[in-house]
Amino acid sequence: METSLHRELKYLHARDPLSVEVPLHGYRIDALDADGCLVEIQHAALSGLSKKVAELLGAGERVRVIKPIVQSKSIETMDRRGGKLLRRRKSPKREQPVEVFKELIHFTLVFPHPRLSLELIHVDAIEVRIDRRERRWKRKAYEMVDQRLAGVGERILLNTAGDLWRLLDGPTLPKPFDTAMLAEAIEQPRWFSQQIAYTLRRCGAIEQDGKRGNTILYRMADQHPIATPRRRVRRQVA
Repeated sequence: METSLHRELKYLHARDPLSVEVPLHGYRIDALDADGCLVEIQHAALSGLSKKVAELLGAGERVRVIKPIVQSKSIETMDRRGGKLLRRRKSPKREQPVEVFKELIHFTLVFPHPRLSLELIHVDAIEVRIDRRERRWKRKAYEMVDQRLAGVGERILLNTAGDLWRLLDGPTLPKPFDTAMLAEAIEQPRWFSQQIAYTLRRCGAIEQDGKRGNTILYRMADQHPIATPRRRVRRQVA
């Protein structure tokens, strides 16, 4: 089921109200933007979009994937769908841009590509839930029925392998480095830094530079495009 957040982001990026849910190349495209680029809003895992994006790129199209990053979330619990508000609270959870590497590891079949851009957009969201009348074992005590868009913030545009370094906040690393050094520099677990290194290598941002015992060493690729500057925008959505 499409959420209100997904629908609102489609109209926010479409060139006009008629440029949403456009049939093309056997697919239904979320939106066409003002430049004629195909826009796909992907709140779910990026891996689910790989085949569609690959075929659209193969057809010669320009594709723009919008990935919402929830920076703040309010939770509204109702007694039933469309019913009375029982309570409202602020969620302590905040998604971080670096977490997208957990999905990029399965998106390297199409990224980077000269006609593909991946845009991380910080959003404020309202999640609507209803209490479950009967809670079963290992089942949540609530059902999420919708998400709404409350605000749009910073955008991080990723076009090239070099742009991926900005998600790590420019760590200082020795030459060469291993995944343990990367984990320490970005303050993340070793297993996650291994996923990041794999993604960076598949995308061409780093190269293998021998071994130290059984540990693989890496170095920055000799040449990669300079990262695109971030665009900062914040506005409230009615």
